[in-house]
Amino acid sequence: MLRDLDVRGRRVFIRVDFNVPLKDGAVGDDTRIRAAVPTIQHVLKAGAALVVLASHLGRPKGTVRPEYSLRPVAAYLRGLLGRDVAFADDCVGPAAAAVAGATVGSVILLENLRFHAEEEKNDDAFAAQLAELADVYVNDAFGAAHRAHASVEALARQLPEAGAGLLLERELRYLGGALTEPARPFVAILGGAKVSDKIDVIENLLPKVNRLLIGGAMAYTFLKAQHLPIGRSLAEDDKLDEALSLLRRSAGRGVPLLLPVDHVVAPAVATDAQTETLAVTDDTIGDRMGLDIGPCTIAQFGENLTDAGTVVWNGPMGVFEMNPFARGTMAVAKAVAGVAGTSIIGGGDSIAAVRAAGVTEQVTHVSTGGGASLEFLGGRTLPGVAALPDA
Repeated sequence: MLRDLDVRGRRVFIRVDFNVPLKDGAVGDDTRIRAAVPTIQHVLKAGAALVVLASHLGRPKGTVRPEYSLRPVAAYLRGLLGRDVAFADDCVGPAAAAVAGATVGSVILLENLRFHAEEEKNDDAFAAQLAELADVYVNDAFGAAHRAHASVEALARQLPEAGAGLLLERELRYLGGALTEPARPFVAILGGAKVSDKIDVIENLLPKVNRLLIGGAMAYTFLKAQHLPIGRSLAEDDKLDEALSLLRRSAGRGVPLLLPVDHVVAPAVATDAQTETLAVTDDTIGDRMGLDIGPCTIAQFGENLTDAGTVVWNGPMGVFEMNPFARGTMAVAKAVAGVAGTSIIGGGDSIAAVRAAGVTEQVTHVSTGGGASLEFLGGRTLPGVAALPDA
């Protein structure tokens, strides 16, 4: 862990996750940047000679694309740290080599790692170039920990003095605690578009949770598997058998797997769509689609959260970005925030949902890694964690 590393007078390479939305050169959501600040400040206070920050942004696919430059992030970080943050025009080569001559105590952000195809290929030679910039390696990029990329996996092997940053440590403590020693009842809420994205999570959670609540578009695969009318709602026909199997196994374990009992339907995904609330058994849905959970489902889900000791939530209950279909997700966000026990939000759209509901500060832990949190909850080994000496 970071606290076990001797960084005084040394160059510290911190792999951060600054993969944030940019619009017209401005940071749209600073959650991930703010989450890295404690680790950066810790290393500076511990007397590091130089702090080298590296991240990816978007998917430039190994080419230099100005719209994916991290330069605006460097400017934003200056404001958060209250000190200068230099920017290197590349993460390797002459521009990065200038890092070595930086003023003692400097903070430098390297240009987008993914401007080089070798990053995603986990190329050892590319990692060796990165290793030349530092003496100590810290991984604080939970959002990238599920990727076996050069700055995440190979670099940790090439700089043997390595450890987890404060953010990565916090992520593993909360998510790991939910899987191994959760306060009970342990309730998991899963939503989002596709059940295929979360089958591993459901499989891994079934033996551990006391209740499983499923909403969002992924619920329609379960409903269709039971021959309920879903109209044009999104469903994965190739996952119907797996959905039925999960329903049977949850019943066999005595674990309630709760699906929507009513939903808000509309002919199209539009802000001015004409909506109607129907029971999921009502075949008057016709060729409309379900786009949010209904009030009876909201009440049922809320009742199953009132006594929860641990809650993990990943994925919205509907198309919450549009007001006609936002009520279910907002209600779940507030219910999760109101839990007396530990509440964990699993990244991605769920972060946007708790922010929109104004309850971010009431949640115990908001994960910065959507894909990483899903893989972790699905029981998979994260390469960025496994590569660390104290993993």
